[in-house]
Amino acid sequence: MNKTLLAIDIGSANITAVIARNNLDYQINILGTGSYKSDGINKGVISNIELASKCIKETVLLAKRNTTEQIDSTVVSISGAYTKGIRSSGSVNIPNGLITENEINQVLQMALYNATIIPEYEVVHVIPIFFKIDDSADVENPLNMNGSRLEVSVYVVTAKKTSLTNIKSALKIAGINVNNFVLDGYATAISILDEQQKKFGATVINIGSTTTEYVCYKGTSLIYEGFIPVGSNHITNDLSVMLHTPPIAAEKIKTEYGNLLAPTEEFANKKIRTPRIGDEKNSSEVSLEHVQTIIHARVEEVLTLIKNNLKKSGIHESLGTGIVITGGMSKLIGIKDLATLVFDNLPVKISNPVNIKNGYISFEDEKMATIVGLLLYSLEPNRNFELDSNKNLIKKRKIEEKVEKQDNTVLTEEQKEKPVQQQKEQKLKQEEHVNKGDHNTTILPTISKDKKGKGMSKFWNVITEWF
Repeated sequence: MNKTLLAIDIGSANITAVIARNNLDYQINILGTGSYKSDGINKGVISNIELASKCIKETVLLAKRNTTEQIDSTVVSISGAYTKGIRSSGSVNIPNGLITENEINQVLQMALYNATIIPEYEVVHVIPIFFKIDDSADVENPLNMNGSRLEVSVYVVTAKKTSLTNIKSALKIAGINVNNFVLDGYATAISILDEQQKKFGATVINIGSTTTEYVCYKGTSLIYEGFIPVGSNHITNDLSVMLHTPPIAAEKIKTEYGNLLAPTEEFANKKIRTPRIGDEKNSSEVSLEHVQTIIHARVEEVLTLIKNNLKKSGIHESLGTGIVITGGMSKLIGIKDLATLVFDNLPVKISNPVNIKNGYISFEDEKMATIVGLLLYSLEPNRNFELDSNKNLIKKRKIEEKVEKQDNTVLTEEQKEKPVQQQKEQKLKQEEHVNKGDHNTTILPTISKDKKGKGMSKFWNVITEWF
């Protein structure tokens, strides 16, 4: 059954909500969108439930303005600020030799059972890194394959129970029941990476307003995730403190003059006037070169921290296609060149999320990466197998199965091609025709092959006797 989804991205700067569902061709159909400034959320963590729930409620109300559809399920993003990732593995025997969804679910549940999870944490994702059948090489999708033993290596994402409870409480106050949680960085990677990047591996860095989240993706699976409590707002704070100017003026300087490229002579000699804190009637002069130095120091610090964390984890050697940067700070001029230097000349790309066509907003904005990922995670039919935050198996949906069986009637290929409404009208006409007792029209039973020849010969003999 086609269900209506409410996706909510709880960010530190803005909360975004989108109502969507699949159409008959399994394409994502956007029914409504809403965005509202965040309050009560600090560095990805809810600090005031009342304020946060009010912002969430206002966001959802904005999304519901243009639709009357009943919400069937809700998916919510969670910050990497309170998550931990661990590796695990599991194996099961295949009694019948054929691997079905049941065996895939069993082996993932076994891998989860074998995982060492801290009591204060709750499972959010169980994502298979690779499967193995008997002594074979790595298998991406074992469904319908044959073997006697199925093994899996998984990456388990866990989150603090108290933080998840706070999100649920804020949503409950807003009149919303959450069905699934999705890691912010995981959703971002789904919306940003193309098939080649997913296959060979890439690290996605999402630099937001107060946080930076990064995940390593390889072979269509998440293999590592990290979090740094620093974002673009820290650049604003640095400028405000170092230049003794109000935060509003510092933000304007950052957006208008922010540049990480080597300064030209004209740029280095250029000066701007900025108001002073506590004495805004007077202003002071500051060179753009000094502004650039402040911004450069903060951005380099963030990128260096990510690089060092990747090295400690051992993931740095398998970054595959390189680094992909998104988020609000990815718009900063020269960030690609700086990242290339920091990550030892690895390929660096600035990317936007997949643009889902709709009549409301453009999803190509870097700030929309997480919300687009939530939609793809929940509504994309060709998903990989994994366990969601309810420990339920996410199954692949076959696009070609568009027409469901109704009233336990087996549909022919010709009937499947006809519109559903036309089939209903045809069925009503047939029922009406039979109920009227029209003796000239008889519904014949199906004749089996072994009786078909004898039946036709008897019928022909009767015809010849009449004439």
